[in-house]
Amino acid sequence: MRSVVSILDLSTSEINELMNVADDIERNPEFYRSKCKHKILATIFYEPSTRTRLSFESAMLSLGGSVISTPDSKISSAAKGESISDTVRVISNYADIIVMRHPKEGAPVVAAMKATVPLINAGDGGHFHPTQTLADILTIRRTKKTLSGLTIGLCGDLMFGRTVHSLIEAMLRYPDNKYIMISPNELKLPEYMREALDKAGVSWRETESLETAMPELDVLYMTRVQKERFFNEEDYVRLKDVYILDRDKLKTAKSDLAILHPLPRVNEISVAVDDDPRAQYFYQTLCGKQMRMALIMLLLGII
Repeated sequence: MRSVVSILDLSTSEINELMNVADDIERNPEFYRSKCKHKILATIFYEPSTRTRLSFESAMLSLGGSVISTPDSKISSAAKGESISDTVRVISNYADIIVMRHPKEGAPVVAAMKATVPLINAGDGGHFHPTQTLADILTIRRTKKTLSGLTIGLCGDLMFGRTVHSLIEAMLRYPDNKYIMISPNELKLPEYMREALDKAGVSWRETESLETAMPELDVLYMTRVQKERFFNEEDYVRLKDVYILDRDKLKTAKSDLAILHPLPRVNEISVAVDDDPRAQYFYQTLCGKQMRMALIMLLLGII
């Protein structure tokens, strides 16, 4: 029995195999319709989510399995003071696999230690979001036909953006990539991620200008400034609109640029960009479902 809390819990060969399975799911969905028949997935979300929760539930149902869910944490046993450890121990008796999101960094580590079935981290605070990363790298591989030799721009909230941290950790496994970190000074990459980049010996730099970086990019990963991560409302208001991707900013971009976003977006990507063939963020959600299907099967020993 194993769990996935961080993208580092998966080897490079496993990630590659998951992408291969996802590609096969794309080609042969009927073959997978009953792979998880009689299996139950439980979703435990202590933080609001639409896309991630529904993606996991759709993934399990598409595999022929069943889903049980906790209500909002405000009306679940957590509101009565029940610990995460107790919750996952109990739910381990009801389900074959657990998916958990929690606002506190490190909470899924504790949960995975106490669960007696596989547990998948669906996001913990500003820390990690491994299955979003699986969606991201599959989208990059499908649109760019490679995961190496790319110039990747990460724009917006790089301090609290857990999707950014997980994506960097994953892409560092593939050679010859360059990274441009685009953010205001207040939302720069945290120190532990800087150390990871330096330790890997890759080419990376920081800038506050999206326009300056744009012509170099093969992949642009936009993120929203997350209101829920701020302690100060004034800081959020000041920074929330610092980067807005619109058609004008794309005039200097490569014709085959891949634009990604983990969603939800607020206004950091203009809706006018949605019809641009370089916009991949809605397709990214389909890639996410397929990668979650592959991961569920891996952890349940089906592949």
